Amino acid sequence: MTSILTNNSAMVALQTLKSINSQLGKTQADIATGKSVANAKDNAAVWAISKVMETDQSGFKTIQSNLNVADSVVGTARKGAEEVVKLLTEMKNLAIGAGNDAADFGKIQTDIDGKMAQINAVIGASQMNGINLLKTDVNGAGATDFTVLGSLDRTNGTVATASSDIVVAGVDFEANISGAVPTAITDQATAKTAIGEIEALLDIAVQGAADLGSSGKRISDQSNFVGALADSLKAGVGSLVDADMEEASARLQALQTQQQLGIQALSIANQAPGAVMSLFR
Repeated sequence: MTSILTNNSAMVALQTLKSINSQLGKTQADIATGKSVANAKDNAAVWAISKVMETDQSGFKTIQSNLNVADSVVGTARKGAEEVVKLLTEMKNLAIGAGNDAADFGKIQTDIDGKMAQINAVIGASQMNGINLLKTDVNGAGATDFTVLGSLDRTNGTVATASSDIVVAGVDFEANISGAVPTAITDQATAKTAIGEIEALLDIAVQGAADLGSSGKRISDQSNFVGALADSLKAGVGSLVDADMEEASARLQALQTQQQLGIQALSIANQAPGAVMSLFR
């Protein structure tokens, strides 16, 4: 039956064309944005997961930057500690040189005093951004250690996160080495006493430098891990929301062909009622 009031063929062709145009619009949006899920309307569940992952990825990048700064802080203190070890070694050698009666004890003591003054200067200068791990007061506010955020650990399936900190204890060379005054060398006996005292200071300095080196290694390793984790999260987000451009290109061409055929089908369907006029001639 042909009707001039209801054109079923045209309605079917129109609905088909609308569906094709909708898919074509989505495909063009995928190509323009590079994302198959650009907003919550596209896929609410995937979009929500990707946004949580994106905030984590951004947070880890910031944590990595903080860890790099912390690594520099600890590295500055470590270099200062290593310089103190070097100066104490020179002091020890000077004291050993006073182990004979022909030594110029006064000159040796003057050199040792100069080395100690240099040690005090190194301890005072080994700071970065106001943090000095060689001093008793690490940050000028009474702290004895230095803390940096190492990670944010998310509880599975929740929005809760727990912080994981790295704490670097100050080595306090200010009290343990700066405040020490080795016995003044005036003869062989006092030289031997001074050697023992300098040796004890050297042991403190070596241990402090080693501790700072260990902390610095931990921080740099954590920084590398956090950076790799951030990259992994970025790749994960991409796999969720990025458009497959090869697939989108092929789909675009197919939909454009379907659109042309849909327009032609609708045009043919719209011509059908006109054929009724031939019955009345």
